[in-house]
Parts: sequence; structure tokens; C-alpha cells
Amino acid sequence: MDHINNLFGAKTEARIRYADADYHIMSPGEFVRCAVTGQQIAIADLRYWSVARQEAYVDARASLARHLECLAEADAGDV
Repeated sequence: MDHINNLFGAKTEARIRYADADYHIMSPGEFVRCAVTGQQIAIADLRYWSVARQEAYVDARASLARHLECLAEADAGDV
């Protein structure tokens, strides 16, 4: 099926394992999705991710939003 999609110019989503200063492509593709916005991030443009959550972010603002969301969830769990 991926071969058919590639023939028609459809982009495929990569599977990536995020590390501290790098990432490792587990399944090749042209993009990953931002965990906050759902936007496609071209692999060449990937700059922000969380190693702990194994998530990619489109920009620093999305990364911060996710971090604050996780802090709020952790605080709610302490109640």
C-alpha cells in the first residue's frame, strides 16, 4: 500500500525513537506529527521533542504547552 501511495505523491509518517540530542528513525517516512497540534513536521525540520514522552513538537511554544499540561496533570494527581 505504501508503494501505491508513494506513486501518487502521498507522504508517509515516520516512526522515530527520540534520544537526548538525536533521534533514530525506526520506520522511514517524510514527516512526524506534533503531539500538541497534530501538524505534520518534515523530518528535516524536526527540532523539538520529548525523550521522556517520546513525542515531537512543531515548535517551542507547542513543547512548552505540552510540558505545562503534563505538570498540571501531575499536580491534579497529587490531590
